[in-house]
Amino acid sequence: MKKHIKGMAHRGYPSKYPENTLISFQAACDLNFTHLELDVQLSKDGVPVVIHDTSVDRMTDNGAGRVKDLTLAELKQLTIDGTERIPTFEEALDLLKDRIIIDIELKQMGDLYPGMEQLVLDMVKKKGMQGQVFITSFDHYSLERVRQLDDTIGLGLINIGASPAFFPFAKEIHCGYMSIEHQHITEPFIHRCAEEGIQLISWTVNQESDMKLAAQYPSLLICTNELELWAKVSGQNG
Repeated sequence: MKKHIKGMAHRGYPSKYPENTLISFQAACDLNFTHLELDVQLSKDGVPVVIHDTSVDRMTDNGAGRVKDLTLAELKQLTIDGTERIPTFEEALDLLKDRIIIDIELKQMGDLYPGMEQLVLDMVKKKGMQGQVFITSFDHYSLERVRQLDDTIGLGLINIGASPAFFPFAKEIHCGYMSIEHQHITEPFIHRCAEEGIQLISWTVNQESDMKLAAQYPSLLICTNELELWAKVSGQNG
């Protein structure tokens, strides 16, 4: 049986395949990573789709404009790297069900996507995947709304810097994850997360030197674009 690799595949395996595509997610599953992160926006007609940017300009070959201004049919006409398409959130869940733990990052910003939280929760519940996912966001008001809608789904705060101010809020919304840019993570912060029962996620760790430092702290969950390099550096590629 293939060994599981403790690590989070950031948008799939983006150093080898287009980010946030089904082929990229499949690659992470094939490598047997324990966790995968993906990003959710809403189409003009209110369908959750998997793409990082609020516009389609960077990722698609032939598209321009904001995700929220394009219908699902219009989004599906666009190609990524010639052959891939922007997946719906439902398509991603269908591929990943029972295979990997999913960090669903809501790309909410204020009121950019009204109703996003409910739509995402509804889809997770439709697929019976509540125990396989947790929901994260830079928009902590969005997480608060998720918690008001569902009192059991896993939640995670995302921030660039680390702060002691996060812990009271995390406790208030029963948040079990905290995702911090790796440069800001210190040993005392790692220990504080462990004391609070919070899984600390370090993002995005792509350089071998940073991986070697991170590997000294087995409680950390490393989010990376370089999946095979992390497997090698952390000694999990056997």
